[in-house]
Amino acid sequence: MARLLIVGGFLAAVFWVYSIVDCAVQPATRHRGVPKGVWIAIVIIVPVVGGILWFTIGRRRADDQDARPYAPDDDPAFLRSINKKEQDARIAELEAELARLEDEGDAPDTRP
Repeated sequence: MARLLIVGGFLAAVFWVYSIVDCAVQPATRHRGVPKGVWIAIVIIVPVVGGILWFTIGRRRADDQDARPYAPDDDPAFLRSINKKEQDARIAELEAELARLEDEGDAPDTRP
């Protein structure tokens, strides 16, 4: 019975330390609900329960970040639309230059 308590206490301590380290090293964007410092305090003050709360409620999974709204410069559709506009403007500019060169080519050559 004493061995079981020692092993259980050891496992709880390992889980507690792992929870603290995991909470501390995650970027702030991966913390849900409350700020990073509050999560660290919860995990430290309430050892096992705080770690369970951290892994079930507080830690945002990496695939959850894809659901966040994009900033305009991170949105692939917006970037494609900008590139399309820039391409259209560049094509129009090149067509105007080509037309100008064709008009110059029709003029007689006056070079000596």
